[in-house]
Amino acid sequence: MTDNLVLGAMLFGTVQDERRSFELLDRFVDAGGSWIDTANCYAFWEHPSGFGGQSEETLGRWLARRPGMRDRVRISTKVGCEPTEAGRFPETAEGLSGAVIKNAIEGSLRRLGTDHVELYWAHKEDRATPLEETVAAFGELVAAGTVGRLGASNHAVWRLEQARRLAREAGVAAYSAVQQHHTYLAPRPGTRPTVVHRFGAVSDEVVDYAQSHPEIAIWAYTPLLSGRYTRTDRPLPEEYDHPGTTRRLAVLDEVAAETGTSRNQVVLAWLAGGRPSATPIVGVSTVAQLDEAFAGVALTLTTDQRERLDSAA
Repeated sequence: MTDNLVLGAMLFGTVQDERRSFELLDRFVDAGGSWIDTANCYAFWEHPSGFGGQSEETLGRWLARRPGMRDRVRISTKVGCEPTEAGRFPETAEGLSGAVIKNAIEGSLRRLGTDHVELYWAHKEDRATPLEETVAAFGELVAAGTVGRLGASNHAVWRLEQARRLAREAGVAAYSAVQQHHTYLAPRPGTRPTVVHRFGAVSDEVVDYAQSHPEIAIWAYTPLLSGRYTRTDRPLPEEYDHPGTTRRLAVLDEVAAETGTSRNQVVLAWLAGGRPSATPIVGVSTVAQLDEAFAGVALTLTTDQRERLDSAA
């Protein structure tokens, strides 16, 4: 079993039909994977209703048809981004009030067909709700055994630290993971990656915080830029059009040639073997892409290769 790769189930039940979703889930577990990441809002933007839940429902049906599978996998899901009115996101996002968190976990567990999840995330910040209320509601779920651990996604570091301090003072479980966008290329200074939430990208401050708090795990979403490292039909967004990208891609190609692998695999190896390490969440549409990802996180870069990758800027 491997903990250094997470299967992203965001498009299961919408873009990926049930047959393909089940095929990918089966292959993931057969190859030694255990963590599956979803959210209560996945994928509202792809579904005619304008609301999410399809990913969790698909996972629930898969688990129901695979007796004993629930003991072999760990489920990560999220609350905070489901729209309350179709077609009006982010202005009607559900937020992180105590009532929303309680109702959302009940809905997620029902769709998943389980009585607990191993990791529950605050999907994005909600500054309209007192942080004390959010922290208390999440803490209750851990105390009840409904949730194993807590994580924060797309949060400013100061808010993450404030929430953790409030949890310590209240004697309840605190966030022990962050889920942010993280990849090898960096956007031009003063910009942020397309479709990434504010504070959603891993910054030097996030890395420093994780290095200073080893109990904090980093999960990296969209680590392969939706195929843009290797697919000629998916050019890099405009914010990556700068000299640093050219230099980084050149070194990436050098290391890929030296290791006999692909750009994607080197990026995943760079993330998984970093200090602090980052666990990539991969959204794949084929078994071949999934196998490539497993080979990537299994790749060990030499000290020289990592130094060259790190210093190219």
